[in-house]
Amino acid sequence: MNQTAEILAPEAPSPMAASAQLRRIVLTGVMGAGKTTVGRLLADRLGWEFLDLDAYIESRTGIAVPAIFAAHGEPHFRQIESQALASALGRSRIVLALGGGTPEILANRLLLEQTPATATVFLDAPFSTLLERCTAQTPDAPATPGQVRPLLADPAAAEARFRTRQPIYRRLARHTIDTASLTTEQTVDALLARLKTPAPRRRR
Repeated sequence: MNQTAEILAPEAPSPMAASAQLRRIVLTGVMGAGKTTVGRLLADRLGWEFLDLDAYIESRTGIAVPAIFAAHGEPHFRQIESQALASALGRSRIVLALGGGTPEILANRLLLEQTPATATVFLDAPFSTLLERCTAQTPDAPATPGQVRPLLADPAAAEARFRTRQPIYRRLARHTIDTASLTTEQTVDALLARLKTPAPRRRR
């Protein structure tokens, strides 16, 4: 096991004070924040499991998230999402990437706040940066056919949604990391450094 994994493993002593028994790291933010890429690298560094909540929902239901929305509406999806979140938080040594709207639901926020040994981290960036990331097309990261990209479909509506969600993310998260000028590796380094320090008090 590498040194980083030893720092956060629940069975090993660490200098993380109240976070010494950390067993879950939850990443939140909107599309383009880097939750999946950062989450996968972070989990790899720790020797933990990575889980994307939307992918977990699809594996549990056998239905793609956009299809759930289309067939049953958002309220039904949010019920399924809350059940999947509770199930995911029952695991240990896991890095969990939330859907962009997950923290908007009060029951989900309470679940995240009340699950012991869990740290929620907000990956933040200016909206313009997020939009640029979502519109960038590279040979090794092509757009998935049929993928729903609200940032591309209606940027004005997406920015309004971002402004609404941003304070919710900030209140929920133990730490906020501005990823605008950071590579994936630098974001993971910054995240691990933050988790070694006591969390700041949240303003309600």
